[in-house]
Amino acid sequence: MRVTSKGQVTIPRDLRETFGIAANSEVIFGIEGGKITIVPKDDIGRLADRERLDRFLAVLDRLEGTGDQAMSADDVMALTRDR
Repeated sequence: MRVTSKGQVTIPRDLRETFGIAANSEVIFGIEGGKITIVPKDDIGRLADRERLDRFLAVLDRLEGTGDQAMSADDVMALTRDR
């Protein structure tokens, strides 16, 4: 894809159709993981949800393997009750 001197590009038809980007609709550009993203403006809520999910998954990845695997579910429940 070539960028014009005005910074314009043509979004291929199959991508426009897949993501619901119609003629004269508005889009939002963003940066995600070092890449440029483009989403329909009415889809911004879904983008925010995805960002929250990505942050949550990153926290889970950091926690992986940090628990005491010798503890039973009953032991964990006993620790979390009556606090």
